[in-house]
Amino acid sequence: MQETPLFQSATDAAQAVRRKELSSRELTEMLLARIEAVNPPLNAVVELRREAALREAAAADEATARGDATGPLHGVPMTIKDSFNVAGLHTTWGNPAFKDFVADSDATVARRLKRAGAIIVGKTNVAFMLADFGQTANELYGVTNNPWDTTRTPGGSTGGSAAALSAGMTFLEYGSDLVGSIRIPASFCGVYGLKPSAGIVPLSGFQPPAPPPPPSDMTYMSAVGPLGRSPHDLRTALNVTGGPENHAAKAYTWALSPPRHSRLEDFRVGVVLDHKGVPVSSEVTALLSNAMDALARAGATVVEGWPDGVNPVQDYESFGFHVQSFFAFQEPGEDFARISEFIDHENRRMAARAAWNRYFDDIADVFLCPVNFTPAFPHDARPFEERTISTPEGEQPYNDQAFWVSHASLPGLPAVAAPIGRTPRGLPVGAQVVGPLYEDDTAITFAELFAEVYGGYEPPPL
Repeated sequence: MQETPLFQSATDAAQAVRRKELSSRELTEMLLARIEAVNPPLNAVVELRREAALREAAAADEATARGDATGPLHGVPMTIKDSFNVAGLHTTWGNPAFKDFVADSDATVARRLKRAGAIIVGKTNVAFMLADFGQTANELYGVTNNPWDTTRTPGGSTGGSAAALSAGMTFLEYGSDLVGSIRIPASFCGVYGLKPSAGIVPLSGFQPPAPPPPPSDMTYMSAVGPLGRSPHDLRTALNVTGGPENHAAKAYTWALSPPRHSRLEDFRVGVVLDHKGVPVSSEVTALLSNAMDALARAGATVVEGWPDGVNPVQDYESFGFHVQSFFAFQEPGEDFARISEFIDHENRRMAARAAWNRYFDDIADVFLCPVNFTPAFPHDARPFEERTISTPEGEQPYNDQAFWVSHASLPGLPAVAAPIGRTPRGLPVGAQVVGPLYEDDTAITFAELFAEVYGGYEPPPL
């Protein structure tokens, strides 16, 4: 199965269509057949637009035959997270209350992907109201399983996206990340996932069907970004979806900044692999340690330790407070009555951003750390506050999964989850590559170069 076109990158698939090596319709038919064959045990894809996708694929082939100018994703079929509006498809956020809502317009991300030539064939499953970073389940569509082990979680809330991508049911995906909801599923399923720099990709059309909350700038940690089977796909997707819209588009334009380096040996790589407050399990640290050895052999400069001025425990606490503030602004109430406390945590957030900026100016080009302290774990339907995760070293709190992803989210930094291998039980593990603010391609390029010497996507044994 690894040799079929279904496991190539989205960028390679687009090139094959442009070169007429494979038609878009053939590619789309193959993808739909793959979904029919492997989705039942995974429950990753929850809605399809078969006939419309095939019509769009035929139109893409006609454009290729005419020699029309085409976009970078021309003729490539893909799925998208349920939480994005796509005209003619349901947007439910996994909530039964929204089961009948059908979008009449596209989210900005969906519109830009289509403009680049992508064909959206369907939607992928989410955690209920995107409220779980560790699992993907809801009463409307059910539980999504990990393609590497269906008794285990694919992560959340973008678990359907990561599972579908890993299993060859889509060439590209787009998800969202506030508390690791792209990075954790990417790590658990063995694919690449990018949380872009805060504010680069518009959030319009990424919303539940209910009346929107009042306008607010409290989305400064929320980001939407791509998942792919190669870092190149992350770059391609970010290039076509990033940039301002509406009134902001009249004030400035955006382009992806070039990477700092093009050779692995030129990179300075900051590294932290563990923390006593949230210890990383031995099956994860073993792979991370091997990855560091590979980096050193490749000639990269490795700098150990947290950036000066970054207090990981204190910043993690502030991250949690800002997440609570985000939800308080969505539904104002007594939870957000402590304005002075907010000011304190906002000062911490900006201090963390300043510390990371200094670090990337003076010490390192990227910072490498775990995505999570654990690989994919068995499904756990207990109430959130009762959940724990078993590791070889003992039980750890479920909420501790947010620790490692928080350090990119709090200051709004770009971060790539990159597969680096599998545990002795065969479960994928990802490393987190954090880059300088607004230098997303530095993190993407590092992940691309790193894949040449260690790790990378591999299809699951379905």
